[in-house]
Amino acid sequence: MSEEILINSTPSEARVALVENGMLQEVWMERAGHNGYIGNIYKGEVSRVLPGLQAAFVDIGLERTAFLHARDMVRQDPVASAEEAQPEPLISDLLRPGDHLIVQVIKDPLGSKGARLTTNISIPSRFLVMLPDCDVVGVSVRIEEEEERARLKELVQRLHDESQGHGHIVRTNAEGVNDFALSADMAYLNKVWHSIMERAECAAPATSVFEDLSLPLRALRDMMHEDVDRVRIDSPDTLEQAREFAQRFLPDWLDRIEEYTAERPIFDLFGVEDEIEHALQPSVPLKSGGYLVFDQTEAMTTVDVNTGGFVGHRNVGETIYKTNLEAVQALARQLRLRNLGGIIIIDFIDMADEEHRRQLMRALERALERDPVKTSTTEISALGLVEMTRKRTTESLERRLCVPCPQCDGRGTIKSSETVCLEIFREIMRSSRQFEASTLMVLASSRVVEKILDEQSSTVAELEELIGKSIRFQREDQYAQEQYDVVLL
Repeated sequence: MSEEILINSTPSEARVALVENGMLQEVWMERAGHNGYIGNIYKGEVSRVLPGLQAAFVDIGLERTAFLHARDMVRQDPVASAEEAQPEPLISDLLRPGDHLIVQVIKDPLGSKGARLTTNISIPSRFLVMLPDCDVVGVSVRIEEEEERARLKELVQRLHDESQGHGHIVRTNAEGVNDFALSADMAYLNKVWHSIMERAECAAPATSVFEDLSLPLRALRDMMHEDVDRVRIDSPDTLEQAREFAQRFLPDWLDRIEEYTAERPIFDLFGVEDEIEHALQPSVPLKSGGYLVFDQTEAMTTVDVNTGGFVGHRNVGETIYKTNLEAVQALARQLRLRNLGGIIIIDFIDMADEEHRRQLMRALERALERDPVKTSTTEISALGLVEMTRKRTTESLERRLCVPCPQCDGRGTIKSSETVCLEIFREIMRSSRQFEASTLMVLASSRVVEKILDEQSSTVAELEELIGKSIRFQREDQYAQEQYDVVLL
């Protein structure tokens, strides 16, 4: 597996693309004035306590108050089983309006919802995640070799005991590193935590006391590993910052960070710009001729798999099975690329063969293994649907780059011109009965006026005779198809 990280940085925006074997897999962006809040730590002030929801609204200085649930105030042991989990306390026993507390954002504001908070602070570095005021040592489940897991846990436990410090989770990037690297990370995290505590003591309520690294530096911290061949950066200032960061935390990979100086824009490499544009479209074509259709709503995302023009096998069952298998690979990539989260319903093409259904689910599980975001899937239902969840922490690519259509207000459809014509006729009848006027003027879009004059002229004549008033029409090029006004003259 060959990977490359492309970083496009301008004063107004930073973008990072992860390319695997020449194909875009993930893209992140951060715009000036619209940075994400995940990982930031605030001194919050409780504004409301909601016992019925086991939650509280906390003012942290953002546009909307943030949301803190009681379960996010209990530090659970990350290596404990579900039976060993601590019970959820009553929110009314924990907080009162006006209380001050240190909180961390774990979900950005999404749509009309405020940010999601936790009091269980975690601070990441290159190899470790510090858990302040917690006496636990854990190892990422993505490190699978038991011998390596035991080595790392023993190493961190020894360093943890020597410093009498806080809890730590060993990140996937720590696989194979020595005690010196882990010790340096631990010392760095201790300094960061002391700095946060000092700021929190003198900070006013609803203010920030710690902000995470910028997007390019977060990409280096979280994504650099042995499969990354190189990082290309097109901004000299960002390149300098990246090299300074790497010199301090990633010295072994410093030579992989390169400046991109070609005239061709960096995101034109590997067709990244085109891939982003395609990811905003609902339909995703498959090489076989089939296609996927994504429909993202507030409650969930649905994915429909269709055979399209694929008729490559005489056996219908085999054709459907091959299309579903191809759809699995495209689906797993699109989930990452579009950053889709929450509940996802996949409507695979119905398969009668039970073995095909079993193999399809195994293929889906394997395809999702490379996804760094936590996912959970169910078996295929009797209706041929697969339900899955993918942890959602930030807005999807579509929600970040797009706004609802002003014509349809995000519905995806608009009323037909015929429907609008009939609405206009009803409004004419209503207005003629309520107000005295000799003439009525209808202002509407060109398409609607043309339809009335070309196809509904007889109806207009009958209407004029019925109400005893003259009706005139005026085209308004700035009007949307659903927009019209009836004016008394």
